[in-house]
Amino acid sequence: MSNLPASASMDVDETAIDEGLYSRQLYVLGHEAMKRMAASNVLIIGLQGLGVEIAKDIVLAGVKSVTVYDPEPVKIEDLSSQFFLREEDVGKPRAEVTVPRLAELNAYVPVRNLGGQAGQEITADLVKGFQVVVLCNAPYRKQLEINDWTHQNDVPFIATETRGLFGSVFNDFGRKFTCVDPTGEQPLSGMIVSIDKDQEGLVTCLDETRHGLEDGDFVTFSEVQGMTELNGCEPRKISVKGPYTFTIGDTAGLGDYIRGGIFTQVKMPKILEFKSLRESLQNPEFFITDFAKFDRPSTLHAGFQALSEFHAQHKRFPKPRNAQDADAVVAIAKKIDADADEKILTQLAYQAIGDLSPVIAVIGAFVAQEVLKACSAKFHPMQQHMYFDSLESLPDVLPSEAECQPTGSRYDGQVAVFGRTFHDKIANHRQFLVGSGAIGCEMLKNWSMMGLATGPKGAIQVTDLDTIEKSNLNRQFLFRAKDLGRFKAEVAAAVVSDMNKDLTGKITTRQDAVGPDTEDIYNDNFFHNIDGVTNALDNVKARLYMDQRCVFHEKPLIDSGTLGTKGNVQVVIPHLTESYASSQDPPEKETPSCTIKNFPNAIAHTIEWSRTTFDDLFVKPAQAVNSYLSEPDYLEKTLKYSGQQKEQIEQLVSYLVTNKPLTFEECIVWARLQFEERYNNEIRQLLFSLPKDAVASNGQPFWSGPKRAPDSITFDSNNPLHLSYIIAAANLHAYNYGLKGETDPNVYRKVADSVIVPEYVPKSGVKVQINDNDPVAQNEATASDDLAELTSKLPAPSSLAGYRLNPVEFEKDDDTNHHIDFITAASNLRATNYSINPADRHTTKQIAGKIIPAIATTTSLVTGLACLELYKIIDGKRKLESYKNGFVNIALPFFGFSEPIAAPKHKYGSTEWTLWDRFKFQNDPTLKEVIDWFHNQHKLDVAMVSSGVSMLWSSFVGKKKSEERLPMKFSKLVEHVSRKPVSPHVKAFTVEVMVMDEEGEDVEVPFIIVGI
Repeated sequence: MSNLPASASMDVDETAIDEGLYSRQLYVLGHEAMKRMAASNVLIIGLQGLGVEIAKDIVLAGVKSVTVYDPEPVKIEDLSSQFFLREEDVGKPRAEVTVPRLAELNAYVPVRNLGGQAGQEITADLVKGFQVVVLCNAPYRKQLEINDWTHQNDVPFIATETRGLFGSVFNDFGRKFTCVDPTGEQPLSGMIVSIDKDQEGLVTCLDETRHGLEDGDFVTFSEVQGMTELNGCEPRKISVKGPYTFTIGDTAGLGDYIRGGIFTQVKMPKILEFKSLRESLQNPEFFITDFAKFDRPSTLHAGFQALSEFHAQHKRFPKPRNAQDADAVVAIAKKIDADADEKILTQLAYQAIGDLSPVIAVIGAFVAQEVLKACSAKFHPMQQHMYFDSLESLPDVLPSEAECQPTGSRYDGQVAVFGRTFHDKIANHRQFLVGSGAIGCEMLKNWSMMGLATGPKGAIQVTDLDTIEKSNLNRQFLFRAKDLGRFKAEVAAAVVSDMNKDLTGKITTRQDAVGPDTEDIYNDNFFHNIDGVTNALDNVKARLYMDQRCVFHEKPLIDSGTLGTKGNVQVVIPHLTESYASSQDPPEKETPSCTIKNFPNAIAHTIEWSRTTFDDLFVKPAQAVNSYLSEPDYLEKTLKYSGQQKEQIEQLVSYLVTNKPLTFEECIVWARLQFEERYNNEIRQLLFSLPKDAVASNGQPFWSGPKRAPDSITFDSNNPLHLSYIIAAANLHAYNYGLKGETDPNVYRKVADSVIVPEYVPKSGVKVQINDNDPVAQNEATASDDLAELTSKLPAPSSLAGYRLNPVEFEKDDDTNHHIDFITAASNLRATNYSINPADRHTTKQIAGKIIPAIATTTSLVTGLACLELYKIIDGKRKLESYKNGFVNIALPFFGFSEPIAAPKHKYGSTEWTLWDRFKFQNDPTLKEVIDWFHNQHKLDVAMVSSGVSMLWSSFVGKKKSEERLPMKFSKLVEHVSRKPVSPHVKAFTVEVMVMDEEGEDVEVPFIIVGI
């Protein structure tokens, strides 16, 4: 029986998927997977912290329905991790209280309560009719009972539980589960330069990029000349021979290869076989989460069974840190596996009633993604047992048994693991959260459950300058539709303060971005009053800045990020690890500009071209006009500094005189002429300069390999693509001039067809830039009297006092503003010119808007890992091996952990130093005092002194300047060189020096802080 729905039930209209809400997730899962999810009803049994975390992520993702079962009454200790429960809910049925709060997350997903009475267990009868069944923290006898039925009926089943710092997941997706896309990566494709006729046909690719294929992958072909039988062929299995070559089986009977061709990888479905829980307990298949703990899964496999058996015997779990109970658990486990590690088993028993929000975030998010895999057949399921622990998060000074006993507090689940003393440390911690988007929301939720900053000295600072948009609601789960337009930080803080009333008044929110401009707000005093920083940012520039500030102020930093199903966490610890900036990804490869301009061969090239065209038509000209009308000497500056004076003045004349529209019809005429210019005239000119039969200097046809010969397009108002360009361009041009648009397509058709298009004759002698290294074709220098004549056509700014154009501000998420419509039409028309497969609006929007794919599960999991590191930071651990940088890809799935890299050591003389060291000077010394100090104390001669972008002094400045600057106090010197007064908030300067030793060799030394 296949897990894929029959095509009839799949017949869901694509517009039924709300792209505004699911936009970022669609870029992870795709429409097909989401349509399969929309046919899936999921049952979650057990609604404590773990169950609600799973339910939250699945509701956000958008399945057909979520049903929950948990008739047990709420206990105060449930509030350790169940973020949708409040103190006033104690005594009420868990599911009944939680369902309305889950239902608020997504209007498209009904959330139902399966009912039941307290004490009534779930039975196999109740799980019928669901496409996926999830059991949370259930005893093994119940897991076996339910799984026996689900396995027999091929219903995907997941059993999961968390115990303190430990977690367990078991998957059984049936006897034959079809996974349609194991990795979720984009299919690879590449250009071909040759295919051999052979029993093992060797394909050689263009040597610009490696093909990236692996043995056993499948490919098909298009645009092959000569060996045309390969075009659109059934997928062929490949064998990799090198980075640019692979074989595709027998090609001997095919035509002779001439030239060209593109290979495209074909994702082949994979059939997976799962064993039942009954069989797996005896013969387990482990998924390793941490290769440094390779032997731990087998111990925990026995340990979790032993805990369940202990509970069956004693009707309770082991007491926190109780040696007698732990011994009993160890004894049971040893019967199951004689080699099980006693120390690990003892810790598991000690923490059996532990309930930690970060561990639940990791396990719950992982399980939620496994549920989505079961529903959608997208990504590879985990096979079959996963065990996870973060024992490194325990404090160095372990708590006593007495310290861990429950006291009827909402934090009992955390105290059971860490003890009261360490819990108080957490409560009095002070954190700065930079960003309250997806990661920020999850971070605040975990912190509120942990009781972070709830103590008398505790405090949380949050900053985020963004407001809430519709696309945020799919994964930033603290926000609701009613919050649209409000500031993220304010809403998030209010919601988590409601989750845990102890946080009331403990969170300070700001809308000030971090950066050099706000150092008067985030000043020395601000950093003095925090214990650490957590980045929840979406760009590298801000991350690097915060990293630099944390190094300067010697504060620990946790940085995390996600990209679709991938996520990472990095810990930066003062005087121990390298900083975030110490290692960076290589820069992204940029497409050569001549490829974009004249020789596109991929849809990404035409999208980039159309995004630039958007600015060149609707943004820059309007800005130039406004500058001309408002800046008195704008023309003089333009003529003086610009190499394109004629073009710039022509543009002003065009937008203010010759093509200035007075009616919307004139905007349609303008759009029609733009179409002609870009998709007909420019292409005809290119082919006139480089005809289709042109030959390159090596004797090969010029239009071959990556260079595709274009064809011009004749306008046809009945072609929807042509008309969509006219509609979008006309509306955007009208927006520049404040004119009202038109909704009737017939108006556009009628006006566009009535335009008399001037005859175009290509020009001789036009040079085409073929490589980026070639000189750019320069226009002939324009005589000054020609410029004067052009300029005379411009109206005097005074004659248009107060008149301004409206430059378009690009906004990708507003579907009514014609921005993405224009870029899609412009890109697909250019793709038509060059015979490139067009892209739909959704794909174009991602590339043009540089949208980062995102899904709630990855965010939640990564945040859980970050909070497990935060426990260590709060404990003040000083060993490198205590910390873990993490990388996950939950599509595969894959977990990778490594020790952070130690801060690299440097040396001057016999002194070792790292990036965390610095020289400090107080009381605003003179420059001479600093230079003399280096000479006298370290026998180092200063050659240059700089601060920020200002060079304050160097040994080669003239004698007069030297005599003037050396006696100056530092603050006066900085003011003198920068010609700006020192801001009142500045209490110190960061100063860099270049120094030489006695042999005249350059020596690297730490930076200097000069207090004023």
